[in-house]
Amino acid sequence: MIRSQYFLYFGVLGIFLPYFNLYCYHLGFSGLQIGLLAALRSMTLVLFPLIWGALADRFHIRKPIYILCNFVSTSTWVFFLFTVDFWPMLLITAFYGMFYSPIISFLEAVTMDVLGAEKKSYGRIRAWGSVSFIVMVLVIGRIIDLYSVDIILVLVLAGSLMLAVISLRIPTIETLKKDFLTPGAGSLFEKRVIVFLFCAFLMLVSHGAYYGFFSIHLENLGYHSTFIGLSWALASTAEILVMVKSNRIFNRFSLENVLFFSFLVAAVRWMILFFSESTAIILLSQILHSVTYGTFHMASILYIDRLAPDNAKTLGQAVNNGLTYGFGLMVGFFINGYLYETTGSFVPFLISSLIALSGGLFFQSYQLASRKRT
Repeated sequence: MIRSQYFLYFGVLGIFLPYFNLYCYHLGFSGLQIGLLAALRSMTLVLFPLIWGALADRFHIRKPIYILCNFVSTSTWVFFLFTVDFWPMLLITAFYGMFYSPIISFLEAVTMDVLGAEKKSYGRIRAWGSVSFIVMVLVIGRIIDLYSVDIILVLVLAGSLMLAVISLRIPTIETLKKDFLTPGAGSLFEKRVIVFLFCAFLMLVSHGAYYGFFSIHLENLGYHSTFIGLSWALASTAEILVMVKSNRIFNRFSLENVLFFSFLVAAVRWMILFFSESTAIILLSQILHSVTYGTFHMASILYIDRLAPDNAKTLGQAVNNGLTYGFGLMVGFFINGYLYETTGSFVPFLISSLIALSGGLFFQSYQLASRKRT
């Protein structure tokens, strides 16, 4: 059942992530407007997963909230079918994000509970999401070339509805009720947690150019939606290869080393996109997604699970998602929306490379300093 949740969630994401900003671009929205829409979606990831996560841990209602958020976000998406104007879309995006934002952090927390002692095999379950993502970006890219990018609205709605229905069967994990802010939640303010979250925040800021403008960048270079879908699919294929080997990777390498290596590879990946227009090199750079997203994401989930106490696991994952995929991408979208509008689609990747590098160096410096103190 957990596998089906990942399969549907990332299948919908495979429609939305590569093509929704492209849809907005075809509506005539400016780079700044596209960046603002994307940033607003990410801003909801900052606040609302924390609120929903704290409520779930306090009142022991993780499953009801998960189901509620799935159904309300799906219902809200319907309104995108009735407008092509920026300001109504901005309003819909805000309300949609309130309920869509906590879904993945809740799913991650449930998965950690279900796996128990087998948490290092998380990647094998998460890989189902990547398989679905690959299928969607390939199929939808071809469909868009044959018909229109407008079709993504109906397809996202259909996939979200299926996810909402299946959410009714998510496992119920019995835990004790907690206070709204438990003593355990205070451990999330420890220095090592703050350093990690700050560096992870920088990593996701660096992804703003990719998630916000990569598809538009490729179209501006003359590529069609089929190729855009192929490039996204290649990235997710590479991601699967490391996820199915997650147990072996994390038994051999420490989480800290995996995280640092992921930062360095991200810096290289964005620099390649800054310099190259070559089809072959662009596709080869997508293979690095196996590290910049694959190993980084898995290590982050496991790392925050290790740092968060048992009575704040949902909140811990919500904080991680909120400050990285929420606040980090929000800032990244703002920065890159402005850069795209003023400098074009190449410079954002240069800035992203430097941001990823700075995050990695800061993280590693803190780890080395901590080892010396001990």
